Amino acid sequence: MQQKFRLFITVIICFVFATTISAQKKKSIDPTEKIKATAISDLQSKYDDLKKIALQIWGFAEVGYKESQSSALHQKTLSDAGFKVDAGVADMPTAFVATFGSGKPVIGILAEFDALPGLSQDSVPEKKSLGRIAGHACGHHLFGTASVAAAIELKKVMEQNHLSGTIKLFGTPAEEGGAGKVYMVRAGLFKDVDVVVHWHPSTNNAVAYANSLAVISAKFRFHGLAAHAAMAPDKGRSALDAVEGMDYMVNMMREHIPSDARVHYVITDGGKAPNVVPDFAESYYFVRHYNREVDKQIFDRIVKAAEGAAMGTGTTMDYEIIDGDYDILPNKVLSVAMQKDLELVGGITYTPAEIEFGKKIQATFNYKAPPIESVSMIEPLSETITKGPASSDVGDVSWNVPTVGLGAATWIPGTPAHSWQAVACGGTDIGMKGMMVAAKTMVLMGIDLLTKKELIEQATEEFKKDRGEGFEYKALLGDRKPALDYRNSK
Repeated sequence: MQQKFRLFITVIICFVFATTISAQKKKSIDPTEKIKATAISDLQSKYDDLKKIALQIWGFAEVGYKESQSSALHQKTLSDAGFKVDAGVADMPTAFVATFGSGKPVIGILAEFDALPGLSQDSVPEKKSLGRIAGHACGHHLFGTASVAAAIELKKVMEQNHLSGTIKLFGTPAEEGGAGKVYMVRAGLFKDVDVVVHWHPSTNNAVAYANSLAVISAKFRFHGLAAHAAMAPDKGRSALDAVEGMDYMVNMMREHIPSDARVHYVITDGGKAPNVVPDFAESYYFVRHYNREVDKQIFDRIVKAAEGAAMGTGTTMDYEIIDGDYDILPNKVLSVAMQKDLELVGGITYTPAEIEFGKKIQATFNYKAPPIESVSMIEPLSETITKGPASSDVGDVSWNVPTVGLGAATWIPGTPAHSWQAVACGGTDIGMKGMMVAAKTMVLMGIDLLTKKELIEQATEEFKKDRGEGFEYKALLGDRKPALDYRNSK
């Protein structure tokens, strides 16, 4: 009898212990899980509306500082959703800040919407121009639309769950060489922001725990003397000769700069007729390196080459700095948090028709592309900072505010950015599906920031440590006003 009683007591104790453990596990479940699930579902229900906005902007295809229709559409969408919109900020007509809420934390979301010149393309898997002056070859029509969607959804989350804080959507023009965000940083528009969230179109789904190439760009303008190229060539002084002399010297210089530096240029004006000695010519240069101090040194040498070319050809030279972007300062604390959110959202599944479209796109490459099915995966977070292959004015933001971003698969694997293939994908559901992954991930990240005070505290501590004591921000482009006509020669 006693043995049965002891067995009964043991069973009761085990039951109580198991019940207690189960209760503790329930308590340890993230209380935001339901909020996040609701936000994901709600965003997905808006797919058709968001696709409509993205395709409108894809069709506008407006280059930097000319994005009047694209900016206006985003502003109206935010205003209709209850945001206060300040337009034309930082001396840029298409820049804006849309705000909802008050107090801390202040969460910034970046939105881009400029297109690239000369890349008009239909949404078909073979090269077919639509006859426009530009195309969304970097997917900024998706970038801006996802960011606007995330801001509006976060507003809804705050209202439904009585969360305090402020959401600021930054409409940032002219990322493609126009440094829109640099002017906004310089104007102090980010000074009260606690964390900035962004994303970019890509060929895979990954949190960007990476730096980027700092960049300085400038236009070099040479002034000579016009003359009849046959009757009086001795009377002329060719500005084109100066441009070519400069380009030749810089090309020789490539052997004597760091191997991971990049220098590229185009001749934007080489004269108007072969039988006239050109009295004006212009070249447009980009210098990139992961260390902005190296950028400055290389740029100074390029200026010397331009001065030498002018001296040798009897012309004069002046130059204008067009763009100057810092390298991106990544944040591990924020990247780890966003990685969990991206994994919760998951990757992308294509329909048979989309797979067929993708295979036709890949058939146009002169290299082997990754499997199309790779878009269903989420890339693991790198343990160490990786080297990003491009430049962005997000860099200046990241040295002023803790910043985190991701890439989402809006293009068929293997698609190069700034290509007609990228434009084509961006005009289909292939692009839209990646856009939704980004929008959902940014919303989940926003929920984390609104509900976890310690996340911002830890990210800020890392940010201050990585930036270093005594850091003082100075824009690489100096105190110049926005170059609203930077796409044009003078």
